[in-house]
Amino acid sequence: MTDQAGRFIVITGANSGIGLEATRRLAERGADVLMACRNEAKATAAQEQLGSARVSVARLDLADQSSIARFADEMKTSGRPIDALVNNAGVMGLDETRTSDGYEGQFGTNHLGHFALTARLLPLLADGGRVVTVSSIAHRQGRVDLDDPHFERRKYNRWDAYSQSKLANLLFALELDRRLKSAGRSQISVGAHPGIASTALGRDGSSFINSVTRRMGWLTFRSSESGSDPLVRGATDGALRGGEYLGPRFMAFGSTVVETPSGRARDTRLAVDLWSLSERATGVSFGI
Repeated sequence: MTDQAGRFIVITGANSGIGLEATRRLAERGADVLMACRNEAKATAAQEQLGSARVSVARLDLADQSSIARFADEMKTSGRPIDALVNNAGVMGLDETRTSDGYEGQFGTNHLGHFALTARLLPLLADGGRVVTVSSIAHRQGRVDLDDPHFERRKYNRWDAYSQSKLANLLFALELDRRLKSAGRSQISVGAHPGIASTALGRDGSSFINSVTRRMGWLTFRSSESGSDPLVRGATDGALRGGEYLGPRFMAFGSTVVETPSGRARDTRLAVDLWSLSERATGVSFGI
């Protein structure tokens, strides 16, 4: 990683796991990092643990569109250009739940929350800035049901819902880059995933797999630090031209490489339809 002095990076869900490690590594290289987190107390404790004056904290609940709007308004009031927005926060394997706006919990938080946040912060994205959206290996088995994304008619399955949200993340990342290029913008959008890394994901839920994750979550292929590498590279690598998907060489572990996403993630028609659905659901438009 090159010297990051003078750059301002916003990371959602940065109080633990790969988000916290990315924050630490970027701040150590001179970047000013804003940890945008739902639990402000945990984020403040993490900030104190890092002990860096370059790290700050703000409250952001991606499961609440009004919280997203407030956060974006505060950022606009500060007026500081954002060099990189890292859409990292997420939930996994939840029992059936709804966000405050009535969305299915995982799709609403992981995808629609970041969709609206990125749209609201786009005016602050610096020339040459980038958006890094975190997806998952799970996107490969994901299917986006455009007719019933919130499991209102079909039977809820926590892992189908999670995979759908992670496919949506990657469809969004790639479509955003296409739109930025079509609009002649200098900014780029990339996707990234950590492989199978140690995080807090998957522990909130009542299923057997949730229980195993709570007890044996340390049985992973890589640490949070190594899992953060694709995110950090996405936020800093000057060789990226947009539209890349960064992940471990061996999918679950290994050095960071540019991966080929699944066929569904590269379906431009699906991406456009998902974009339209997301604009209608959130009431937020990018204008590109």
